[in-house]
Amino acid sequence: MADTNQPNHGTGAKTREHIEIELPRQYKVIFHNDDFTTMDFVTEVLKAVFNKGSNEAVLLMMKVHREGRAIVGVYSYDVAMTKTTQTVAMARSQGFPLRVTCEPE
Repeated sequence: MADTNQPNHGTGAKTREHIEIELPRQYKVIFHNDDFTTMDFVTEVLKAVFNKGSNEAVLLMMKVHREGRAIVGVYSYDVAMTKTTQTVAMARSQGFPLRVTCEPE
């Protein structure tokens, strides 16, 4: 049983400690244009691996075609590397030299 005659130390106002949390660094996944990978293949990869809708996939594919490269997504390092590896594996299995890179944002 608590002694009611003792002063109540340390049970007043709560103090909050400010903790800074750094968000993980983000990485851009970039497709690079080449003269051999088909537009249809790029569009399909954007839909299958990057979960892009048909319209967005076509727009990104055209940007790669016209500008030489396009950022197709921004992800944490692990996700960016996984998507890059999946894409390159799919391209090689179909005989395409599609180049995909990751860069810190």
